[in-house]
Amino acid sequence: MDVALLRERFPVLENTAYLNAGTDGPVAGAAIDAAEEELRAQLAIGRTAAHFERNSELKSQLRERYAGLLQADVQDVSLTTCTTEGMAAVVGGLGLVAGDEILTSDEEHPGLLGALAAARERGVTVREVPLARIGLEVGPATRLLACSHVSWLCGRRAPDLADCPVPVLLDGAQGVGAVPVDVRALGCDAYAGAGQKWLCGPDGTGMLYTTPELRSRLSVDRRGYGNMANPGDGLAARLHDDARRFDALGLNRETLAFALAAFDTLAQAGWTALHERAAALAEHFCELLGAAGRTMAAREPGTLVAFTSDDPPAERASLAAAGVVLRDVPGRPWLRASVGAWNNERDARRLVEALAG
Repeated sequence: MDVALLRERFPVLENTAYLNAGTDGPVAGAAIDAAEEELRAQLAIGRTAAHFERNSELKSQLRERYAGLLQADVQDVSLTTCTTEGMAAVVGGLGLVAGDEILTSDEEHPGLLGALAAARERGVTVREVPLARIGLEVGPATRLLACSHVSWLCGRRAPDLADCPVPVLLDGAQGVGAVPVDVRALGCDAYAGAGQKWLCGPDGTGMLYTTPELRSRLSVDRRGYGNMANPGDGLAARLHDDARRFDALGLNRETLAFALAAFDTLAQAGWTALHERAAALAEHFCELLGAAGRTMAAREPGTLVAFTSDDPPAERASLAAAGVVLRDVPGRPWLRASVGAWNNERDARRLVEALAG
């Protein structure tokens, strides 16, 4: 992989050690060009039938890209606006009631916790256990196991859940694009991912994988032109039979084009090469940070490096002023660097030097 060429495609890297893809990935110049082209076409031609045909074409292309990366069938992948939307569709669609239990871990992101809190308001029990033990904690009342594939806090991964006796929903916000993902090998029934993080797409993009068996059990409250098979039939209109029934209802041309161009920018480097370089570079970050006296949070090979800080918010702001962008972890004495294949050894040195003041 030509790292210099990859870096050239992300202008922010010219002056910034950008280590924040776990929140939002860097923006590729080609993605901006693609979005602008779609907007200018609308400006010049208007939004007629051809406009909506183009939107459908872009949706089909993006769905194929996402499915390929997840190693899933295209008909099992929905296009959403974010990871949170996909998880909410699963948690809410199961129709769980008082007496039912959802099993989750004690290090989940608000994107999942929000859906679980809504279920709890309906009387559903939500039980939090350590991520490493979650597969062992399924009980007689458990109806869903919902947890991170890769923990947003520090990069720990869920244990093997392939033989779990209840449906498994994985939060893949820190998974897809960052590490290899094979939804069949993971044994999950649903996998929700982000388009704006490790895939460097725009805010407002994401995906949801669901098995046909799980889809048959999920109700769909939000219905409209975007997820109906025959919207012209009015009240008799029915949902798509496949995962398109969970599609977001308002994805626009420019957003889709941005996401496609960003995805292809990365794909040109090769996903295996991207994953391997990011993981190796993250280990290099760990070595330098350790030598500088910082302690790493427990992690597994991957892209997230969380390390100790006496005052994370203040230190994050100080680093940003020095051109090093990362985030602090709420409720933990940690800063978190998201290391992508587009980063380099100089970014690691800049981080350590800026921490030293």
